[in-house]
Amino acid sequence: MNALVATNRNFRLAARLLGLDSKLEKSLLIPFREIKVECTIPKDDGTLASYVGFRVQHDNARGPMKGGIRYHPEVDPDEVNALAQLMTWKTAVANIPYGGAKGGIGCNPGDLSISELERLTRVFTQKIHDLIGVHTDVPAPDMGTNAQTMAWILDEYSKFHGYSPAVVTGKPIDLGGSLGRDAATGRGVLFATEALLNEYGKSIAGQRFVVQGFGNVGSWAAQLISEQGGKVIAVSDITGAIKNSKGIDVPNLLKHVRENRGVKGFCGADSIDPNSILLEDCDILIPAALGGVINRDNAKDIKAKFIIEAANHPTDPEADEILTKKGVVILPDIYANSGGVTVSYFEWVQNIQGFMWDEGKVNAELKTYMTRGFKDVKEMCNTHNCDLRMGAFTLGVNRVARATVLRGWEA
Repeated sequence: MNALVATNRNFRLAARLLGLDSKLEKSLLIPFREIKVECTIPKDDGTLASYVGFRVQHDNARGPMKGGIRYHPEVDPDEVNALAQLMTWKTAVANIPYGGAKGGIGCNPGDLSISELERLTRVFTQKIHDLIGVHTDVPAPDMGTNAQTMAWILDEYSKFHGYSPAVVTGKPIDLGGSLGRDAATGRGVLFATEALLNEYGKSIAGQRFVVQGFGNVGSWAAQLISEQGGKVIAVSDITGAIKNSKGIDVPNLLKHVRENRGVKGFCGADSIDPNSILLEDCDILIPAALGGVINRDNAKDIKAKFIIEAANHPTDPEADEILTKKGVVILPDIYANSGGVTVSYFEWVQNIQGFMWDEGKVNAELKTYMTRGFKDVKEMCNTHNCDLRMGAFTLGVNRVARATVLRGWEA
């Protein structure tokens, strides 16, 4: 099932539980604006190349729209729409004053030189600069983009509007980026896991973890979990998968990954079939890679008691039902991986104030937001007698619906 169908399904179930009227339900689903622009640049060899850039701005009832910009060859409009909508609910669950957006450029960043990427980013910014802004729509990095991409957007935008560091987040520290932003999503996963386990009288220490995906989120989550005494027994990335049932030495693995660009060949663990990583015997499974990896074909064989969704949309609705019947507790993505957007909000706040925080304050505030977020989700679960995913969706949809009605926007 594709991401848009699944997201719409969850939204409709939440709207039904909340008893929203059909007009309001419909207006909450329709994106505020969809932008599509042609970006033509001279390549290094002098030839011209054209790319399609886009931005879906989903909702701004609770504040400026917020969401990543990705550079990827297969940019599917449905997926971007789904991710923009998910950002609307995610920012509402986190209780930060934003709406949702998503965008990017259909290109393969690996095939472009640094100077070509810079030209492409600047042309894209020229085309959308009057549609984004500090109080309108605040982009951030996503797949295929990074802090440098944000620096180029900031510079190009500032040519039109004056120096505006708060127009993007995920910037380099030297240009107003926030300390703690790099680890934020992974650290949020740690705090979310702690809050969930606390509910069951457990702690991270001594639990066995499997982490699928060892990019920014997976590697930080693994590192922080092992520092808290959790036992990371299996890890995978695009190069392969490894396992050590006594526990992987995460600091050594991080060193190996830096030197060899992947987990493959790490001598402190045995190599296993990457397809079996989700089925390993463990207490807590953290999918931190792509969407749709847990589906009806493999759900029945998953042995974990808890699943923490660090990736966006890793579990298909069919798998959801199978796992719930088995008694597996799933902490949904729109809460579990909201640490990144929460610290993006802190970065934006620091830029607007012109006053930067130290890393301790960033991490302490993040813990406060994640802990309070879990409490709010649980309250909705109790009110509507539903699982954590529906608890999070009803919480997010309800906050956006209330803001929409209060502003007099309902159809």
